[in-house]
Amino acid sequence: MSSTDSGNPAKPVREEDAFDAAAVSAWLDGQGAGVGPIDEVRQFSGGASNLTYLLVAGDRELILRRPPAGKKAAGAHDMGREFRIQSALAPVFPYVAGMVGHCTDEAVIGSEFYVMEKVPGLILRSEFPREVSAEEADALCERALDVLVALHSVDVPAVPELAALGRGEGYVGRQVRGWVGRMADARTDDTGDWSDVVAWIEEHQPADVAQVLIHNDFRFDNLVLDDDDQQLAVRAVLDWEMATVGDPLMDLSSTLAYWVEAADDELFQLFRRQPTNAPGMWTRDQLVERYCARMGYEITADQRLFYEVFGLFRLAVIAQQIWYRYVHKQTTNESHAVLGQVVAYLEARCRRLIAEHGSGTPGSPA
Repeated sequence: MSSTDSGNPAKPVREEDAFDAAAVSAWLDGQGAGVGPIDEVRQFSGGASNLTYLLVAGDRELILRRPPAGKKAAGAHDMGREFRIQSALAPVFPYVAGMVGHCTDEAVIGSEFYVMEKVPGLILRSEFPREVSAEEADALCERALDVLVALHSVDVPAVPELAALGRGEGYVGRQVRGWVGRMADARTDDTGDWSDVVAWIEEHQPADVAQVLIHNDFRFDNLVLDDDDQQLAVRAVLDWEMATVGDPLMDLSSTLAYWVEAADDELFQLFRRQPTNAPGMWTRDQLVERYCARMGYEITADQRLFYEVFGLFRLAVIAQQIWYRYVHKQTTNESHAVLGQVVAYLEARCRRLIAEHGSGTPGSPA
């Protein structure tokens, strides 16, 4: 969940997240990166998963990514994987930052890390930084969809490094099992009873529709936009931590979880991280319909509901994992203090969507 823009300015590094900048500079020099001494290190507060820093070296700005401290889900926070995916994508997908280097020697700063070029531009937060017409907002949604379609259209078999990410059919089932297990592993004393929602998800999961390269966290605050362009063209996609080869509709599922509309309830509005409620921005239904039309997929109402509910459940698990670290004092970032309430709300929202729109109540057969 990285951020590199003026909408989320870099701040002084939190004490618990500090590292030796001189050691990073020396390592970069050893890689022949031609960076020189690092004059300043600042931290982006938006990162709730991997930690993201701005490195200033003369007139050059770089981004350093590293894992958080504390308990981590198995296979998560793999810096090398994130680095390799973007390196492999660069020749076939123009929306990635330039990679500088990946360090596996944890003695340098206490963890592995990678460094990439900073992509200048605007990253949207909860509100547009200037007045945007309904026509501009509609066009922005179309351009974001263009990028997602381009990603899902990458010829994966032609890029061995990307093809190696695939595990074949059954992606939806693996995701359901994996995220249910992560929730169980991250439970705290205040975690609600998700059993009925989990049972509904398990019973209503559809088959894979395809195997493509997916981002798994595609949303506006992971897009760098050209702020000198009235059209807000997309320059780059950030945060490839969870990218893999899998079902494209599951990628859409994660996008839906963050897509808060103007008509959504007041509590859901409090979670909004992007201006998807602004006049002209698409609704979730419009996003699904236009994506499926572009990609040639047809889904039923029950399948559409599954993707939305699963996206919210997955988001709740991510929040619960961070909440677990906060409860157990593995992080002191006060922005995480509300995540227990976020998980409780998402539980209630999943249950309500199933009750209002599902063909069966939570836990009942389809």
